[in-house]
Amino acid sequence: MTGLILVAAISFIAGMTDAVGLLLSGDFVSFMTGNTTRAALYFAEGDYGHAIILFFALWVFVIGNALGIILAHTLSSRRTFVVLTGVAVTIAIAALVPETGYPRVRFYLVILSMGMINATVEHIEGLPIGLTYITGALSRFGRGIGRWIVGDRNPTGWVIQTIPWTGMAAGAVTGAFLTHWLGSNALWVVVLCVAGVAIATVFLPRPLHLHFQQPIVTSRQPRR
Repeated sequence: MTGLILVAAISFIAGMTDAVGLLLSGDFVSFMTGNTTRAALYFAEGDYGHAIILFFALWVFVIGNALGIILAHTLSSRRTFVVLTGVAVTIAIAALVPETGYPRVRFYLVILSMGMINATVEHIEGLPIGLTYITGALSRFGRGIGRWIVGDRNPTGWVIQTIPWTGMAAGAVTGAFLTHWLGSNALWVVVLCVAGVAIATVFLPRPLHLHFQQPIVTSRQPRR
């Protein structure tokens, strides 16, 4: 249950950040499928500058995911706290970037944080969990429904996949309202939310922090 609550909270933050980032920049900060399609369309239309911006955003997101894993596995046994702290610091830096003159710097910093946040929880109850890529969660949920209809009565763990979608949808609505009310200052609300969840994870047992991430395999077993 603790893991599910954590997934819901982090998905809420991800949805809120995604909405704030989209409204401030005009482009997605976690929906890389959408950015890939839009980049291709801009390229076909001859808007090469915007296409390059979005293609570069894809790599920033990849780097963010890699950085999150590095933070989770090298700095502390309290991996979730460390990664969320890194996310909070990155978004805080983005909030400090001037609104005029450096819009893409803030855009890339928020994308970097969205990549990092995926390293906080990689799986729950033995099932993969996507915190910012909800398409995968909905796909697994739909396939679970199909298997149940055709008679598969294995444990319905696929129902868990609705939690990240619910959290992200609620967060996106919240982020949209915050941006309309506060403008770019909405990023500071995101920072406070991330910091609050990070502090809450300090009180989780250390084994739980290790349980949320996939183990690192440093060597292969010798072949027999």
